[in-house]
Amino acid sequence: MRKGDGLLAVILVLSVFLLVIDMITGGGVADWSGAHLPGIAQAIGTWLGRAGLWLSPLLLLPLISGLTGRFIGLPGPVWSLQRHAIRLFDAITESIGGAARWFALGLVIATAIIVIQRYVFGYASTKLAESVIYMHALLFLLSSGAALLHGGHVRVDVFFARMTERGRAWIDLLGTYFALMPMSALILWSSTGYLSSSWRILESSRESDGLAFVFLLKTAIPLFAILMILQGFSMAARAAMTLGRQDPPPLPTVIEGEI
Repeated sequence: MRKGDGLLAVILVLSVFLLVIDMITGGGVADWSGAHLPGIAQAIGTWLGRAGLWLSPLLLLPLISGLTGRFIGLPGPVWSLQRHAIRLFDAITESIGGAARWFALGLVIATAIIVIQRYVFGYASTKLAESVIYMHALLFLLSSGAALLHGGHVRVDVFFARMTERGRAWIDLLGTYFALMPMSALILWSSTGYLSSSWRILESSRESDGLAFVFLLKTAIPLFAILMILQGFSMAARAAMTLGRQDPPPLPTVIEGEI
């Protein structure tokens, strides 16, 4: 079992369980969700927002330790805390990215079925067509953190590969705080308003026979921003440890053929 498969299995089992309960109760789960889920989501969102604001100053730890650790020795607990954070955030992004890789297979299968239905049987399914949009969006939004971890994003700095290890560390550290985190924070802040509106009405497709999970699809946008911020912290912490003459945790290995 590869990374993320366990998370995907839990989600699938939970989804099937809720579907069976809904069928047994004659739509009881759907009725309960419509009545209580918006309020629960609003409470959870408010709590997460406050927790994020309280913890946000900790995001500056790699920047401060990288700038000061280059010239003075810092206490061991400073580096130890960052090592634990790197391992934790790497594990989170790899698990979510590993689960999201299955959307690539789903895209291929769904697209093939759509083509056969339309040009062989003359039939079109709105739900199946919308599922392609869902899977395409989720694939890129949820796997972006893992792509950043493994260096899968395109770099426009033509000098990066020719620099020394510490030179690359400086670019990673400063680039994280001047580009990656501000842009991710902007996406997170700007998406909360319409996300809240979407959960308030449990937004569904505009088509009567479409998918009823638009509110879940939109949730992937702030989740994408959070994953990028966490992985940006991990990248900046690795750079800070390099500048502070510390040995950062090794990058996770990639299994051949794994997305």
